[in-house]
Amino acid sequence: MAVAPSTTQNVVKGSSRRAASGTEVTTAASTPAAVCLLVAVAALLPALRAGRLSAIQAIATGRAPRRHRGYLAHRLLGRLQLPRPVTIGLAAPFARPARTAVTLVAILCGAATVTFAVGLSSSLDRVAAALSHSTSEPVQVALPDGVIHRDKPGTSAPPQAPQQSAAAQQQAVERVLRTQPGTLHYAAEAVQEASVPGLSQQIPVHAFCGDATWTGYDLISGRWYGGPGEVDVPTFFLTSTGTAVGDTITITAGGRQVPVRIVGEVFDTENQGLAMLTDWPTLARVIPGLTPQWYDVALRPGIRAQAYANAVGGALGPGYGVSLNGNDPFFLTLIGLIGILTLLLAIVAGLGVLNTVVATTRERVHDIGVFKALGMTPGQTIAMVVCWVAGTGLAAGVLAVPAGIALHRYVLPVMASSAGTGLPASFFHVYRIDELVALGLSGLVIAAAAAMAPAGWAAKITTASALRAE
Repeated sequence: MAVAPSTTQNVVKGSSRRAASGTEVTTAASTPAAVCLLVAVAALLPALRAGRLSAIQAIATGRAPRRHRGYLAHRLLGRLQLPRPVTIGLAAPFARPARTAVTLVAILCGAATVTFAVGLSSSLDRVAAALSHSTSEPVQVALPDGVIHRDKPGTSAPPQAPQQSAAAQQQAVERVLRTQPGTLHYAAEAVQEASVPGLSQQIPVHAFCGDATWTGYDLISGRWYGGPGEVDVPTFFLTSTGTAVGDTITITAGGRQVPVRIVGEVFDTENQGLAMLTDWPTLARVIPGLTPQWYDVALRPGIRAQAYANAVGGALGPGYGVSLNGNDPFFLTLIGLIGILTLLLAIVAGLGVLNTVVATTRERVHDIGVFKALGMTPGQTIAMVVCWVAGTGLAAGVLAVPAGIALHRYVLPVMASSAGTGLPASFFHVYRIDELVALGLSGLVIAAAAAMAPAGWAAKITTASALRAE
């Protein structure tokens, strides 16, 4: 169903402009201050260490790691059946633990952001599909007197139809749907406004004729209605009426009343989450002579919705409205922005790694000259430099996966709560095994990509130049 505007948008449009203006001023003033504070904190620890160094230590520092630091790692890794340049590179981070820790944090933040963004994008895809029903029921067919309840850009009113009885119209639609080879399921649907205790406004009650479990309403808790007198409602309905799954309420429509039992909580934001889903006999008890207004249609795999809609519209003739359910462009824009932000944060993480590798390369240029004098080839030099951060990147990637998943499971309910709804469990379980493996390697990819430029410089420097370098 179409996503209704939020209450804030409807009630406080004027005040929101003033609040937005004040927020912009506050943000413009606080952002530079926050950046300056962050830079000062980042520079504080190195500055304190530099201030405590003696003159001799300051002259000698950077020429070589402290005595015995990292030697054990070199000896242990040297026993592995790996090329010597690889083991030298993997052992290098142990000689500079503080620098390695900073690199680890930088890669961890970037890889965790990638993990979080992948999960959030997948969840938003499911949210968009659940709200628009574009996957479960991509086509809707409205009777000449029916009104399709979802807003669809570009959908025009059908031309005037020849006069037919409601029964004849239903038979015509069902005959066409049965004869179309692409039809998988279809169900008649009608909606009626009804009053509910605890609400000052009437709410739409949707009734389905026949099995409607396939129509795309994801359950948050409870179950789908199974017979007359049972209903499913969104989260905000439960919150607004102070009810819970299992409670019984009375709905009033057409001057008649009928008690119904809430058996399930569904993910739906129609009418800001104030709606109700039930079977045909329940609504027919308060609206005698209830007739369908439209048909929800599910298609067989591989069938194009547009081609199917054209075929149905041509078979039915004028008067019948055939429309497509599509995702809200807002979600497509939001997912695109998430992707851009993720890319930027990954680049920032890569720049942090680049800074570390450049500093380490300059610091160990004399060692590189010695290795070259002993016969290290340019390819081996590149492998050694990349391995300086490869182990750190792999460790950061492995740690980033659970961190990103935890962030995803924290942020998603907060976003849903701000919209007044809960979320089905399936919206959280969006990571596939192959995705988790790839995300675990994202830290290694970030580290290796950032190290390639310094590694290329180290490979090209001549032995004489490296040995003479200070």
